[in-house]
Amino acid sequence: MSKSASRARLAEIIRKRSFGLGEVTLASGRKSNFYFNLKPTMLDPEGATLLAELTYEALKDDGLDSVGGLEMGAVPLAGAVAQLSWIKGHPIAAFFVRKKPKEHGARLAVEGLAKNETLQGKRVAIIEDVTTTGDSALKAVETAREAGAEVALVLTMVDREEGAAETFAKAGLPFRWLYRASEFLNS
Repeated sequence: MSKSASRARLAEIIRKRSFGLGEVTLASGRKSNFYFNLKPTMLDPEGATLLAELTYEALKDDGLDSVGGLEMGAVPLAGAVAQLSWIKGHPIAAFFVRKKPKEHGARLAVEGLAKNETLQGKRVAIIEDVTTTGDSALKAVETAREAGAEVALVLTMVDREEGAAETFAKAGLPFRWLYRASEFLNS
């Protein structure tokens, strides 16, 4: 399937499984009259495959060592991208950032790394399912940087177009998206 055909098909899946109209309260506490819940798309066999393909294509030329982001939204996507990158012969590892470190065990903020492995010196992309203001992704950026990573960019599956671009520009971070909310609201 061509990139444009994959993108069009994935938009259909998102529209059917993950987009809705109606009042909701967002993670930021703000109210909205539409929502995206990408988990049903990320966990659908075709949706997961198309998201992984389009994300991999969007990132493959950025010289990345790893992709990851804040739990829960980034976890299925990071794993799918890692798997596809191996199949394509261009491995990109995955990790995720806990919203707060576990209070038992290793008490890690960054998960997915082997014992004695770190993000130190690694070039990473922070990925997210849906981005509103960008504040959640910035938490993942800060944690990855604290762990020694060089954060190359932030990529979201859907930008709600509610301030994330400005947030990342202010932070000096390149920001990309696969879709913008207006593509779903205006169709």
